[in-house]
Amino acid sequence: MSVAHALWTTGPGTVELREEFLPVLGTADVQVRAEFSAVSRGTESLVLAGGVPPSQHDVMRAPFQAGEFPYPVKYGYLSVGTVEQAGPRALDLVGRRVFCLHPHQDRYVVPAAAVLPVPAGVPAGRAVLAGMLETAVNGVWDAGVGIGDRVSVVGAGVLGLLVAALAARVPGTDVEAVDVRTDRAAAAERLGFALVAPDDARRGRDVVLHTSGTGAGLTTGLQLLGDEGLLAELSWYGDRSVQVGLGEGFHSRRLTIRASQVGKVPPARAPRWTTRRRLALALDLLADERFDALLDGVTPFATGAEVLPRVAAADGGALCHRFSY
Repeated sequence: MSVAHALWTTGPGTVELREEFLPVLGTADVQVRAEFSAVSRGTESLVLAGGVPPSQHDVMRAPFQAGEFPYPVKYGYLSVGTVEQAGPRALDLVGRRVFCLHPHQDRYVVPAAAVLPVPAGVPAGRAVLAGMLETAVNGVWDAGVGIGDRVSVVGAGVLGLLVAALAARVPGTDVEAVDVRTDRAAAAERLGFALVAPDDARRGRDVVLHTSGTGAGLTTGLQLLGDEGLLAELSWYGDRSVQVGLGEGFHSRRLTIRASQVGKVPPARAPRWTTRRRLALALDLLADERFDALLDGVTPFATGAEVLPRVAAADGGALCHRFSY
């Protein structure tokens, strides 16, 4: 049997590189040799901290997660690799580069239906962004960003910058990213919009999308809205409680907070859009080389047990960290 290596979170902030045997290929399975995987810092930091609440253990399972929350658990969902073997019903995928919602692992066997071919114009190192860009697509849909809207995105991590980049593509929109970390202004500029500190952010906005994962950021987002404005909440707080300002003008200005979660396609699109179609769209959008502005770190997978806790805990300038295989 073939041996693979995978990262497992075994305790608070503790990660191990473990060996495991690959299952025998089924008739419609593929075996993928990973090239890159990326760290989704917001979610993976909560997993490392044991911050997934018991009520959400089933909801927050990654598609190919092993183990159970809180520990030990094999987690992650941003992997790109090449199909090196396939069952007789999936031979057309052999040699193809694919994206898969799989944990950090050097080789893995999954159903062929679980992978999507990466378009020719998208390099492997950029294709790992597909899962987060899919979340951003869903967020922009949930927010109902329209032509000419004044849009603010509070939180300039990878997800926030992806959300703002999509909103900036809608004709006539005025998009501004807002974050206390203004060192990400160069990445924002490359993606087509400005990044400002909260005190300098414009108000009277039609739509705000919040991705900072903090109560302060959520309060700032509400303050930026115009009357009857909508805030789409993309942050996930795990088992943390947050304090948000719902006093002053929240009621008199009739503001709305709408939850957005990538697990479901928005109701208005669900009759026509599947999650697979949505992920394929994200991969197509990544043909734009400007998204490379989000890729700012790469280390060998063999160092993952030491590197993953540091990357997940970082709150400085790091954006999308990848492991190379």
